[in-house]
Amino acid sequence: MDSRGSILLRAAEIASVDGLEGVTIGRLAVELGMSKSGVFSHFGAKEELQLSTVHKAAEIFAREVVAAGGSLLDLSERWLDYSKRRVFPGGCFFVVTRSEFAARQGRVRDALVLFTLRWTSLLERLCGDAQMAFEVDALLTAADRFAVLYDDASAYERVRLALRARIAMPTGMERSVATPNDNSIASHASSTIWPPM
Repeated sequence: MDSRGSILLRAAEIASVDGLEGVTIGRLAVELGMSKSGVFSHFGAKEELQLSTVHKAAEIFAREVVAAGGSLLDLSERWLDYSKRRVFPGGCFFVVTRSEFAARQGRVRDALVLFTLRWTSLLERLCGDAQMAFEVDALLTAADRFAVLYDDASAYERVRLALRARIAMPTGMERSVATPNDNSIASHASSTIWPPM
């Protein structure tokens, strides 16, 4: 791998743990045994480094998860394996960075949005339903965060079971969680203090 590739791989690894704001030219120089000017010469500015890191992570994600093709379940299995093997040490690079940049404006957020749109479009194409694509992405994201936060790999099997059940469920058979007029706990959540004092 060339020096630019090595820099971007390490940047993506760091970002999966500390976010893209944790990726600095100085930190990369120290960790890779390079001069700051050597790292800087590849990118010129922090935003360019961040954008290039997003693109590198997308290449890795495509190779690990998408490239082999297959069904929605095949893709989901590879996604869970990619997270479980810690291809990026902090779990899924995009789960971490989407949260970090969700409320920000700029080119880095735009790159993350574009990745997410492509990902959800692929999920939707495979399952033929936007709602199911949303749910699959949410379940995969939940598995990644639960497994990383609690260092508990059982989240992957829980999500596998949930995905199999959801994929087997005919479209339109989903149950509504809560409506404004029902008496469920969810409908009263806005009137309670959380966490309880």
